[in-house]
Amino acid sequence: MRIDPLGNQAQGGRRGFGGFRWWILLLFGLYAAWSWFGSAKTDPYTGEKAHYGASADEEVQLGEQAFVQVLNDATAQRALLPSASPQSQDVSEIAQRLINKVPQVTQALAQQNNQTAPEDYKNFKWSVAVINSQEANAFCLPGGKMAVYTGLLPVTQNDDALAVVMGHEIAHALLRHGSQRMAQQKLVQMGQMAAGMAVGGMDPQQQQMIMGALGAGAQYGLVLPYGRNHETQADKVGLMLAAAACYDPRQAIPLWQRMSQLGGGQRPPEFASTHPDPANRIQTLEALMPTAMKFYEANCAGKPLAR
Repeated sequence: MRIDPLGNQAQGGRRGFGGFRWWILLLFGLYAAWSWFGSAKTDPYTGEKAHYGASADEEVQLGEQAFVQVLNDATAQRALLPSASPQSQDVSEIAQRLINKVPQVTQALAQQNNQTAPEDYKNFKWSVAVINSQEANAFCLPGGKMAVYTGLLPVTQNDDALAVVMGHEIAHALLRHGSQRMAQQKLVQMGQMAAGMAVGGMDPQQQQMIMGALGAGAQYGLVLPYGRNHETQADKVGLMLAAAACYDPRQAIPLWQRMSQLGGGQRPPEFASTHPDPANRIQTLEALMPTAMKFYEANCAGKPLAR
């Protein structure tokens, strides 16, 4: 038996290093827990606990940088529609109506959750572009930079449904989901580092099996559920935003029925996706509809909805 310089007594030194490695693993775990739970804040829009990996100002800067690249790519491909085109004008009008209601919806949702209304959106640099593409997609980057792809228009079919989609994308930016994903990625990376230290010295095949299992656990137990929850949050906030801007929130239901048929209706099971199953999504939206109708009625007097 020898005396380990780190204070561990072990034969051949192997157990001593292993004990030290597990101490490091424990410290990693404690730091990760402190970093994750210590940074938790109540999200005013949802009332749920949230974790942020970047400041609101940093998010705006990152969003601007990403948007410049998107516009450069679209321009190079001659896919960026001019602002005077009918599609661009229609999308811009919808965007502006939604943006105008951000302060009011923010205040209302924060009040519902007994929170102080955030003001991060005041530093947003709103703009929207329309890109000619077959892709049925839209996005709003942190800081308010938006894009709508023309492939989405045949799916939405009307301004009300398009407003629901754009409200959903704006909600991602308001909820600061980009920063929350950064915090989550940091947690996963710390876990991977700790796991790598824990399996050090094992047989390479064992290492591969353990790291693979841990990776799958993180993916299905943390990353994917986190993404699905963000989608549900954005559905809720976006629906209220569209309703407050006097778009018919009921159009969200047929919209997602049409969305569910894209790609022939083929999709992975919900547990393997970052998005809720369309049937579950529709069920959630139906449950939110009475609240959305109250937002509509409070903001749209004299604009009755078609029955």
